[in-house]
Amino acid sequence: MKRAQRIESLDVHLDDVIQGDDPVVLAGAARDWPLVDAGLQSADDAIAYLLEFDAGREVLRYQGPAKINGRFAYNETLTGFNFAADRMPLAQAFGEIKAAMDQDEPHATYIGSTDVSSYLPGLLDDNGVSSGDVMSRHSPPMVSIWMGNRTVAAAHYDLSDNLVCNMVGRRRFTLFPPDQVANLYPGPLERTPGGQVISLVDFRDPDLQRYPRAAEALEHAILANLAPGDMLYYPGMWWHQVEALDSFNVMINYWWNRSPDFYDSPDLTLWHALLSLRGRPQREKDAWKSIFDHYIFGDRALASDHLPLESRGALGELDPGLARRLRATILKRINR
Repeated sequence: MKRAQRIESLDVHLDDVIQGDDPVVLAGAARDWPLVDAGLQSADDAIAYLLEFDAGREVLRYQGPAKINGRFAYNETLTGFNFAADRMPLAQAFGEIKAAMDQDEPHATYIGSTDVSSYLPGLLDDNGVSSGDVMSRHSPPMVSIWMGNRTVAAAHYDLSDNLVCNMVGRRRFTLFPPDQVANLYPGPLERTPGGQVISLVDFRDPDLQRYPRAAEALEHAILANLAPGDMLYYPGMWWHQVEALDSFNVMINYWWNRSPDFYDSPDLTLWHALLSLRGRPQREKDAWKSIFDHYIFGDRALASDHLPLESRGALGELDPGLARRLRATILKRINR
């Protein structure tokens, strides 16, 4: 395992960093934000500061017993989860977190992926970054806040690029490049704790007898330890296990996509491939792999430049109009 590149200078332009293909830590980039300063005073100060912006909406609170050791995942049989979710006022959720700070083995509690503008309006005025040209190239970024005590998000991937702003408490990210998927032992596709498939491996203390290929994944992993005020950028499709290390932790993150909004999610392609390709004879799958390499993963020019522009049809430059036609064709074929 190696450590993420760490940039100490604040002179770097954010847009230059978030176009890269590898994780990068921007040390202290948010150090002068008021929420960071409040958290460095105390957890109580950070909570009081956040409640100044509370819109009064009930938040989604996840909680698991002490025996899960902070890691939100499956039960032993993979038939359900090791936590429960409910809704409550933010002040009540904070009150429970504060009450548990003095306990030796508290419940693991977090309020995850909460839209900042809807639930804490005004917070980003002094505690946010300018979206810049890269983040807002196709649409405004999604900005979420994550709050809780000592918790672990099992390794998973997101489609979108991510800028993490670590505000209160310390966090540790263990990141894996996309090509390590087979070594991460992904869980079920249908039943997921938060919408994305997760690794079954707890990389804090991996069970290498049960998951031996996890050792190979760790050889390719990148570790990013974040102090309050640090930022972390990593590209979409990188797997990441996230550990919140203190009794109260807050993180704000920005998600954005490099592709226009009219592109469909590749997740849909995966599901349809399970239906149409996975069970076919290997000879057929090899043939289809060659076709996909030619039309999808290979040189676009090689697939279409020999055709006149007016004859390229589905192989033409994708725009909203062509996207609508392709979507209609797909739906027609699925529903026939």
